[in-house]
Amino acid sequence: MQAYVKSAMPFLGVQKPEQVMVLNPVLQAHPLPDAKTWRATVLTTFREATYREEWSAALAILGWRRYQPWLNPDALPLCEALIVEGAWWDIVDEVATRRLGPVLANARKELTPTLREWATDKDRWKRRTSIIVQLKHKDETDLQLLAYAIEQNLDDKDFFLRKAIGWALRQYARTDPAWVESFVASHYGRLSNLSRREALRNLWKEGRASSLR
Repeated sequence: MQAYVKSAMPFLGVQKPEQVMVLNPVLQAHPLPDAKTWRATVLTTFREATYREEWSAALAILGWRRYQPWLNPDALPLCEALIVEGAWWDIVDEVATRRLGPVLANARKELTPTLREWATDKDRWKRRTSIIVQLKHKDETDLQLLAYAIEQNLDDKDFFLRKAIGWALRQYARTDPAWVESFVASHYGRLSNLSRREALRNLWKEGRASSLR
């Protein structure tokens, strides 16, 4: 597991289903009293971890169904800390798409300015977050935000940013393939081969966008 994730932090080797079996009874038996305690518990669990499964436990507390009302714009600094301190794809993608994504969907006015700032941040993981945060938004995707986040990172050679661009476009192509075809065509020279290939993979399978190979 450590080799697959390419993690500096060691693993205990406990798979996801077993983690859930261990964590769920604990979370049910020890409810946290308020949002402040919840945020502190997530951060303490994350920052004091010595094994990566303990990072997973922090994310489980973050997303536990009882605490969903607290996962709102006030939790943005908490998510930002996890993204910056986690600084690797498994943590960042979980926080970005499964935690921060729903917050954005419910509070676009409050969060969109920050995510636009993240698109040009010096931290690549905040930039990756700005690109993939809407992966599950489908026809509610803010296309201005998506296009802006991608365009700000088109010239970066970082693998994780290029992969994120392709992933975000491929996912949105399930909702609006014509928009993705048009976007790729208009940015063809700046999109990396990796981003372009990822963006159009499913469209090629469907016989579309053949001129963009």
